[in-house]
Amino acid sequence: MAEPVIAIVGRANVGKSTLFNKLTQSRSAIVDDTPGVTRDRIYGAAEFGRRSVLIVDTGGIDVDAANQIGLKVMEQAVWAREEADFVVVVADNQTGLTGADREIISQVRKAGKPFFLAVNKVDSPAHHFILSEFFKLGLTDNTFPISAEHGNGLYELIQAISESLPAAEPEPDFGGDDIRIAVVGKPNVGKSSLINRLLKSERCIVSDAPGTTRDAIDTFLEWNGRRFVLVDTAGIRRKGKTRGGLDKFSVIMALKALDRCDVAVLVLDSSSQVSDQDATVAGYAVDRGKACLILGNKWDLSGEKEISFDEFEELVRHKFKFMEFAPVMTASAKTGLRIDKILPQVEKVYEEYSRKVPTATLNECFERAVQKNPMPSYRGKFMKLFYVTQVKKQPPTFKCFLNFPGGVHFSYRRYLINSLRKTFGFSGTPVRLILAGKRKIDP
Repeated sequence: MAEPVIAIVGRANVGKSTLFNKLTQSRSAIVDDTPGVTRDRIYGAAEFGRRSVLIVDTGGIDVDAANQIGLKVMEQAVWAREEADFVVVVADNQTGLTGADREIISQVRKAGKPFFLAVNKVDSPAHHFILSEFFKLGLTDNTFPISAEHGNGLYELIQAISESLPAAEPEPDFGGDDIRIAVVGKPNVGKSSLINRLLKSERCIVSDAPGTTRDAIDTFLEWNGRRFVLVDTAGIRRKGKTRGGLDKFSVIMALKALDRCDVAVLVLDSSSQVSDQDATVAGYAVDRGKACLILGNKWDLSGEKEISFDEFEELVRHKFKFMEFAPVMTASAKTGLRIDKILPQVEKVYEEYSRKVPTATLNECFERAVQKNPMPSYRGKFMKLFYVTQVKKQPPTFKCFLNFPGGVHFSYRRYLINSLRKTFGFSGTPVRLILAGKRKIDP
């Protein structure tokens, strides 16, 4: 189910990042008194009224007049109103209502979407008032005095947003055996070119300019009697390189595409160094429990650097230590090299992602693992594994019932997962292990 997207917008230095950190209970947004310190979008998950939401922090309006402040205001308001489900406009009570504030509010109003005005920096009970000019906007029911720094008024704001959230929709049915593929990666690694090769047509826009694909485009493809759904996503830029509003939301569209897919094909530029940003994108897919295939594109250019496949795979494995389960392959969208190998590999990964292990066989695997490497004691008592069952596919998820689930060290958990992989494979898919207390077993 797609999470509602809540965009936090406003002028520079009004407290958007501080509010974001409070709502998501994180420190992932840089907070600084210097206007314009948030250089790209930051996003995070939160729970509002038992609903998961995706909150997006945005860069403020550039205070340098040479950078056309008016256009920055319009850009921010436009992408917020077009892509977000809800908008929180943040203003500064100490500065008062400005023309930029009015412009943002006007643009969001035109979109007809739910929005809330958070008047920030109402920091103490002695100053718990909103300047009268904010009430003249006619938004009395949607205006909230808050202190993002101290947390004052946030409960009321969250409650109002929660009550405005639509009812949760059922999980979409994408169709029987269709395999949905999200093609993800940084800009300009050749994602659209790759899809065009697979489709043998020019149904996607291809350009050398990074970020040409602004939205997620679903395209259907039949191969070997099977239907695939290809999702071409906007490239994810390095931190500090995301400038325009549409570029900011391209990351959110990529994340939404991952939420809707079965298999994530992470496209790398094999002619360049594997970067931290490549690893970040890979982490998005793993966090969402998606099957993964790592594809080094532009292999025709890699030949000029005389790098072998083994050397490339070693570089990838070193950078993606958390994704050692994912197959690595190389191709060239430009020349067509090994393009015909991609879908067969995706199909194999999907089968592992959807595998169901019989309960008896599963418990035999764990019994052998524990016999080979007994569980350590916990607080002077022996730990015992009673029973294991698979509770979910896509990704394969297993529940272990023990007498002391809290005593299992992460290294032993990893050992159990590796034992599963050694016995059953699970190539290309994350494997999740849930530890629970003793359960009564029916005779």
